[in-house]
Amino acid sequence: MGRTFASLKFYNYRVWFFAALIANTGTWMQRIAQNWLVINDLTDNSASAVGLITALQFVPVIFVMPVAGSLADRFDKRKIVFVTQLGQMLSAFGLAALILTGTANLGNVCLFAFILGIVAAFDSPPRLTFISELVPPRSLPNAIGLNSMSFNIARLIGPALAGALIAAVGTGWVFVINGAMFLATLVALLLMRPKEFHPAPQSEQKEGTVEGIVHGLKYLRRRSDLMLIFVVVGIASCTAMNNNLTTAAMSTSVFDKGAGEFGVVGSVLAIGSLSGALHGARRTAQPRVRSVVGAGCGLAIAMAINAIAPSFWLYTVTLIPVGYFMIVMLTAANTAVQMSTAPDMRGRVVSLYQTVVQGVVPVGALLTGWISDGFGARWGVGMGAIGCAVAVVGALIWGRHKWDVEIHYRIREPLHLEILGPLEHEQEQAEEEAATTASAPAEEAAPVEKAGPELGRERAASQQAEHAAEKASKKKTVEIPENMDNVNGMGITEESAAAGTCDAGSASEEAAPKSRKTEGEIDE
Repeated sequence: MGRTFASLKFYNYRVWFFAALIANTGTWMQRIAQNWLVINDLTDNSASAVGLITALQFVPVIFVMPVAGSLADRFDKRKIVFVTQLGQMLSAFGLAALILTGTANLGNVCLFAFILGIVAAFDSPPRLTFISELVPPRSLPNAIGLNSMSFNIARLIGPALAGALIAAVGTGWVFVINGAMFLATLVALLLMRPKEFHPAPQSEQKEGTVEGIVHGLKYLRRRSDLMLIFVVVGIASCTAMNNNLTTAAMSTSVFDKGAGEFGVVGSVLAIGSLSGALHGARRTAQPRVRSVVGAGCGLAIAMAINAIAPSFWLYTVTLIPVGYFMIVMLTAANTAVQMSTAPDMRGRVVSLYQTVVQGVVPVGALLTGWISDGFGARWGVGMGAIGCAVAVVGALIWGRHKWDVEIHYRIREPLHLEILGPLEHEQEQAEEEAATTASAPAEEAAPVEKAGPELGRERAASQQAEHAAEKASKKKTVEIPENMDNVNGMGITEESAAAGTCDAGSASEEAAPKSRKTEGEIDE
């Protein structure tokens, strides 16, 4: 099996990958159907109404997701995901019943969007961090990339399938099919082999939900590298990732296209997204902060071109680089956040990351809808280009200010690092002094032999150092694996040096051989 699909050799991950592909396809079908229902059936091409629905669906993220992250660090992630997937299935069936009975209106669709948002907010942190328990740590970058690829394959299939089904049988049946597709993930969770899990250590501190959230915030405050990722991706999510809204507005109000063409637009965007996910799946090392910033720069340029496209088909083609850079940014950020965070803090940090990324969506959706209605759909897309450009420039300024020194090593041979305790260091000094004395010329040694008291004191000090060394703590050896090409992970940030911490919690000797980076480092 090639490097791109290496994680599929693990049974539990393989089962989850294909089940998630089915469920994600249904989710994308529902997103397209919901937007089409609002913009075409319940309103008169109102982008603001679509923005309102989107905002209501993401408002719960701000309040619920940090709680979900704290729960994910304390309880069985598989059980939490089972309950949340079941809740999303029931929500889809409920909205389908309203549409098929002819009782759907903007009010009850808003209510269901809000309920679905609550369930999805509880689902996201445990589902994302659950992936780290399906594969060993060395395969996590590939697993996260494949998970993104699964999501974007669904993004490719779902919109086109939704457009065809809306035209053939109506929007109501799209929601029915989506609800049925959640059965795939429910069955997959039941089929997994518990003995093949790679569970992360539970948080050792006995703390409540609120205390856990506060602890996560304090941890994040010490990590300037993570803060930079949060800010860049947060601004991009707010201004540039309201694609369901902007593609619907551009297709209908600018190019006057129907449901079929609208589905094609979503699928073309997914082609770019899929190529970005494949790029992420081939990654074998932890991504750098500059990978996130570079993708943001590419996204700004792509969206600027997309906003001024003169024809529908040129607009559609330019969605490919938009989708590519968007997913490269999100995949690099998600992988960096998960891999550089201590395992017992991963659920909370990921939940805070998702809170930032998804919590800004309501603001961005309302703002994009307002700009699209007031100034035209092209300006709604252009706002994304401006937002990404601001995020990139701000990141470059902040990064230059925060990190003055960055050290890079290129390692091709296995490197053994010995972390010596204070007493062992004293023993080394004593041995060096003894070697220096022994190698001195004979004429210099004679006076030393005459100085009996001084020599006696030196020997006594050497014996004390040797005796103390026997009681010293055991050596800790950190081995960096072979065949590491271009490992830039030996840089030390101010935060990691002050905290004296290392990646993946740094408290366990067993975890040390698996890690090559300090906790404060995000590198490739």
